[in-house]
Amino acid sequence: MAAVHFDSYSEARSHLKDLLDAAERGRVATMRREAATAAVVDAARLRHYLATVTPARAQVVPEADGWSVFIDGLPVAADGATFEEAVVEMVDALREYAEDWQDHLLDAVDHRENWGLVQLITLSDDQQLRAWLLGEGG
Repeated sequence: MAAVHFDSYSEARSHLKDLLDAAERGRVATMRREAATAAVVDAARLRHYLATVTPARAQVVPEADGWSVFIDGLPVAADGATFEEAVVEMVDALREYAEDWQDHLLDAVDHRENWGLVQLITLSDDQQLRAWLLGEGG
């Protein structure tokens, strides 16, 4: 099976299994709807790719009363009494940011380029997000 493309939503809907099978195998799978083309991508493959090309660059620093975690360029930070607490709080803060982005930040000039990060956050479970934050392969 080569790349799969359908020129209309109706055609894609009629061949949904073919579209999903192609995406699952890692093949190019697209459909056209009016003037836009959408790609269907296996979520695990997309998550792995995004984790690979989007380094967290998280900084975890000791402070007088515990630890702080932040990522330069993101309005997200977390604190905790222990290193692990701070990381868990950062995972929660990233999830909140992803929700806010979906809700109202996606068109904001300072946030719209964070599309890939939001996809990565949303497609990751807590362990994957923790590993990504700490540069453990995520």
